[in-house]
Amino acid sequence: MTRLLLARHGQTERHQSDRFLGATDVPLSAIGLRQAECLRQRLADEKIDAACASPLSRARTTAEIVAAPHGLKVNLRDGLRECDFGVAEGLTFPEIEKQHPALAQELLDWRAVTFPGGESLADLDRRLTPFVKELDKYGEDETVLVVAHGGPLRLLICRLLGLGRDKWLAFRLDLASLSIVETYDRGAILTLLNDTSHLKE
Repeated sequence: MTRLLLARHGQTERHQSDRFLGATDVPLSAIGLRQAECLRQRLADEKIDAACASPLSRARTTAEIVAAPHGLKVNLRDGLRECDFGVAEGLTFPEIEKQHPALAQELLDWRAVTFPGGESLADLDRRLTPFVKELDKYGEDETVLVVAHGGPLRLLICRLLGLGRDKWLAFRLDLASLSIVETYDRGAILTLLNDTSHLKE
């Protein structure tokens, strides 16, 4: 069994205004840094053998904070980057409705949308494939920390559980949440989903 600790990065200033934040590289806010520290404390006593993260700073910094007590170098993987929202980057949904009404209509069904100048869900799924294959190299009884974004993490859970990508919105992953998947030769088991108990004071 390989155990995967799937963590979403902490909050940024952009998340407070509910903007589409995909390929845009923005740092953690003060709140996000505190969230990452809470996640570090939550996982401090876990045996973690490797750490992987999206190269975008909000995920990379979260991973570095969590991995620090374990003395681990964070391996950056392009496949874990968030979806590139193209013309929608940095916009709120009302702004998309005003500036790109056709795109706003497509967003009613995320499975079919392609962001002009960016990616589709299928593009993101294909980009994730090398990382999914890389997970096979980890041995029995190893634990891997994976810090990324809502989109790739939900797709990763779908891939691990043998679900189609059309199910990706069935999983809610809040900022700085922790989910755990145990992988076996014959499949995977989701043992924890979207846990944020470590953020509650």
